[in-house]
Amino acid sequence: MKKKLWALLASSCLALGLAACGGGGDDENAGGGDQGGGGETASNGAEAVYQANCSSCHGENLEGRNGPALDKIGGTLSEDEILDVIENGRPGMPAGIISGDEANQVAAWLAEQK
Repeated sequence: MKKKLWALLASSCLALGLAACGGGGDDENAGGGDQGGGGETASNGAEAVYQANCSSCHGENLEGRNGPALDKIGGTLSEDEILDVIENGRPGMPAGIISGDEANQVAAWLAEQK
């Protein structure tokens, strides 16, 4: 009985975690962009996209939650490898949560995290 209850609880947590990672529709980022002056608008834009779409699983400060920590991911994966994970997903991470230029910006920003 305890094993069944534990399995139900674990699968429910996993389902909730994956649902949280899949958030962020197109309207969340529409009209935003890098409007404003400042030296790090691309980096700030990438961080904003990350916060809107990835932080629910990977943490607001890249510390990890349901998903792995990304605070040192640039020391492990290259920008192209990070982009591949963003576009194609991994077990436990759905593919295509962000795409296009936003995916490229986030991959470049994460590659700097070492």
